[in-house]
Amino acid sequence: MAKVEVDIKKLLSAGAHFGHNTSKWHPKMAEYIHSKKNGNHIIDLTRTVEKLDPALAFITETVQSGRQIMFVGTKRQAKDVLKTVADETNMPYVTERWLGGTLTNWQTISARVKHLQDLEEKMDNGQLAAKFNKLEVQRFQEEIDDMNITFGGIKNLHGKPGALFVVDMVHEANAIKEARKINIPVIAIADTNADPSLVQFPIPANDDAIKTIQLISEYVKMAIEQGKNAQKSEKKDKEEIEEEE
Repeated sequence: MAKVEVDIKKLLSAGAHFGHNTSKWHPKMAEYIHSKKNGNHIIDLTRTVEKLDPALAFITETVQSGRQIMFVGTKRQAKDVLKTVADETNMPYVTERWLGGTLTNWQTISARVKHLQDLEEKMDNGQLAAKFNKLEVQRFQEEIDDMNITFGGIKNLHGKPGALFVVDMVHEANAIKEARKINIPVIAIADTNADPSLVQFPIPANDDAIKTIQLISEYVKMAIEQGKNAQKSEKKDKEEIEEEE
């Protein structure tokens, strides 16, 4: 299977090499830092490519096996980008607020998701309108809208995801903590202020620049699509073998 080709020139153009102020660095990021400039650390993009390659291969392998990648990025620069890519790949996402227990207390969270789906179904088929007055139906719609802000991105989550893709390790510390607790692998953009040892696949890069987030998310999207295509190919081959037998 062809791998996703990472272009170091595109990473440079996207500003992926710009790290945080030198006073905010995490010592465990030292091996990924190239130099200092104007009081900021400069990330070594050759290391970014080195870390992206196995991360993307793992994403493809995970999706090929039928498991989901959950996108997590709740800060302003990341939320729209991740939601778009998650929607395009039909993957779950959290871009508004990480709700404690999303991974570690899935039984309770899934019950809330089911309640939301039930309300949506009853709203769509007219059951609520037939049973309640206009004001009450409006209140149900408001409840649906509010719940979609919190749970809308995980309505298609089928239990435990195969991995998390996280933008900003520091900002999404709670999500990473939950993933670690139940052994879910994490692929994360790790800026110079993060501890890369907390995740299985750290990607040293600027986690504030929208262009960087877009570029790396596009690579993740390509890796997911490769996994889906490989899964379809495997299924087709299996069906052909079964027909011959």
